[in-house]
Amino acid sequence: MPNRRTYITVGAVRITRTTALCGVLCGLPRLALAQSDGSINTGDTAWILVSAALVMLMTPGLALFYGGMVRARNVLNMLMQSYIAIALITMIWALCGYSLAFSPGIPLIGGFGWLGLRGVGLAPNEAYAATIPHQAFMVYQLMFAIITPALISGAIADRMRFSSYTLFIGLWSLLVYVPLAHMVWGVGGFLRNLGVLDFAGGSVVHISSGVSALILAMLLGVRRKVSADDMRPHNLPITVIGTGVLWFGWFGFNAGSALAANAVAVSAMVATHFAAASAALVWVFIEWIAYRQPTALGFMTGAVAGLVAITPASGFVHPISAIAIGALVAPISFGAIRAKARFGYDDALDVFGVHGVGGIFGALATGLFASTATNPAGANGLFYGAGASLLVKQLVGIMVTVALAGSVTYLLGLFLRGTIGLRVSTDEEDTGLDLALHGEAAYGGMAMGSEAGSPVGAVHTGPTIL
Repeated sequence: MPNRRTYITVGAVRITRTTALCGVLCGLPRLALAQSDGSINTGDTAWILVSAALVMLMTPGLALFYGGMVRARNVLNMLMQSYIAIALITMIWALCGYSLAFSPGIPLIGGFGWLGLRGVGLAPNEAYAATIPHQAFMVYQLMFAIITPALISGAIADRMRFSSYTLFIGLWSLLVYVPLAHMVWGVGGFLRNLGVLDFAGGSVVHISSGVSALILAMLLGVRRKVSADDMRPHNLPITVIGTGVLWFGWFGFNAGSALAANAVAVSAMVATHFAAASAALVWVFIEWIAYRQPTALGFMTGAVAGLVAITPASGFVHPISAIAIGALVAPISFGAIRAKARFGYDDALDVFGVHGVGGIFGALATGLFASTATNPAGANGLFYGAGASLLVKQLVGIMVTVALAGSVTYLLGLFLRGTIGLRVSTDEEDTGLDLALHGEAAYGGMAMGSEAGSPVGAVHTGPTIL
């Protein structure tokens, strides 16, 4: 019998009427129409949109992670410091941040071609991602710009003016994050041209925020503590939940940086998970030996340290190398946190010890473990027979990041301290920043300036961690 099926054409695709009817019912025509445009890959676009959402979720996750570790009277202030970054940095990114980070410019900074997102449309930008809409790339990069200054808030917990913090992160984003993003990832950027590898933000995100956190904490001074104060984390379950959200979101952070649903994204996701698990496990063993008590807080800190360290290397290393990176960063960050008491600075939640030191180690580890067998677009590191060339480039990238972030943070801190002030008053600090700065209490039964009625986390007999 002759084939009596009737065909219709949708765009450039020839399908049967039965298939078309099923497509109408299932929503498939939209996929067919999108795929008929040879420049947009719907799979890549879907992955980047999901990844952008995952990275956005990391900032609320960070709020929970940090919020559980402060005293009960300061938890809302801690949460607000993450959420204000979402709104403020979004506005800056739309108006000028994205253009200065990624539009054509000079090796140190981008240009003004995309101010106000002019020219940032739905067609791909071949220079960055040829298979997804330009706006998808832009909004994905926005989520990195949001969480980076929010990371700094952990170091200045319990004592910085909210107005000063808000102004600081806005200026810091423009003067530190934007130039670094251009130098490392932007077309024509200085460090990119040099051959520095930073797959998902070891220098741009973690080293920059960690170093800035240290400088700002030193400018603010130590937290005020009276004899009745319990400085332990007030709600560790919140921190545990925040860690889970961060770990989950980090898959979008690292694997999404492949900018396509491809083999490199798979490799980055596997490396991310393996490094986090390895670091968490080693951290627990260290605590078992040092304190004879493996703590929940220690496990969470180890996991985050592993995620930080693998970030620059995630798209360039084998899974076993990722396990090694996680295992090595745990004792390094653990030692850095213990050393802070010797130096006398009050990095409240150990941002420098985890993000600064962990990011530096991760950048160097990229120079050791990177392999073109994993990603041909990368380079071979020292352990893969290429000598120390990549390691030296990574060191240059670290030095540029530390110099820029440290100097700008110091100058911004001095400026704010001399104008509107950096630190809250003694009375505000004793009352708690939630009531003093926001007029709210996280826990309804809590009296002003009291920790009564608030849950107290498990006793942690080791160093103050992250």
